[in-house]
Amino acid sequence: MANTLKTTVLLAALTGILLVAGQLIAGPSGLTLALILALGMNAVSYWYSDKIALSMTGAREVSSDEAPQLHDIVANVAAQAGLPKPRVYVVQNASPNAFATGRDPNHAAVAVTTGILNLLNREELEGVLAHEMAHIRNRDTLIATVAATIAGAITYLAQIGQWAFIFGGYGGGRRDSRSNGMDGMGALLMIFLAPLAAMLIQLAISRAREYNADSSGARITGNPLALADALERLERGVAYRPMNNVPAVTAPLFIMNPFNAGMMQKLFSDHPPTAERVARLRKMAYEQIR
Repeated sequence: MANTLKTTVLLAALTGILLVAGQLIAGPSGLTLALILALGMNAVSYWYSDKIALSMTGAREVSSDEAPQLHDIVANVAAQAGLPKPRVYVVQNASPNAFATGRDPNHAAVAVTTGILNLLNREELEGVLAHEMAHIRNRDTLIATVAATIAGAITYLAQIGQWAFIFGGYGGGRRDSRSNGMDGMGALLMIFLAPLAAMLIQLAISRAREYNADSSGARITGNPLALADALERLERGVAYRPMNNVPAVTAPLFIMNPFNAGMMQKLFSDHPPTAERVARLRKMAYEQIR
């Protein structure tokens, strides 16, 4: 509940930044442009985000004849989560990872790499897939898409503002900020700070949803320790074999950051620290047996 409230507040803040940026940079017309951008980009993302994500990661749908054990686990975990069985995909990649996509539970898919199938035992894989089912049940894939699109619209508006300053000659006294925006210092600050604020809020949303999916997934299987063990093994596996051949924009989809990130990348990662995730899951397991 706390993470859900946090996500709602953060999405509202992201939307607020978008509207204020549009107003400051181009006045009422900028506000209208911001709304049109957000609505248009979200519409495209809503209908096609799953196809785009699966295509960008090289995922291939597999039948129950091709991967009977994987289909069996997916079906069992979906039943435990009270969800329709999603489509099942495999990514031919030695790096261990998994993700879910789709706009709602009736149009969902889960994808796993060949690396994760070779690394985890059945209980651990069930924990990972329960985490992904939690994302589907909580509509996290849609939330992540909305957050990414609004953040993208903010960045686009900021770029428009930058070009306007360079070529349009906007100065502090050349426009009435109360009617048209672009009041010099205020707009200049918005141009540079809005994308940074949007990125930080987007990261916070992603981290909150990961924590929520961990706890929800652990409740689905009733086995927090299996997911905790899986996360630790995945972190070591990705460090040894990073998935450097997928686009960076797909990173938030995966249960584990697919890249072998440096210190600065970890600081601005859309995934929470694995140690903290594991600690929360082990605390859940301890509370279950008390």
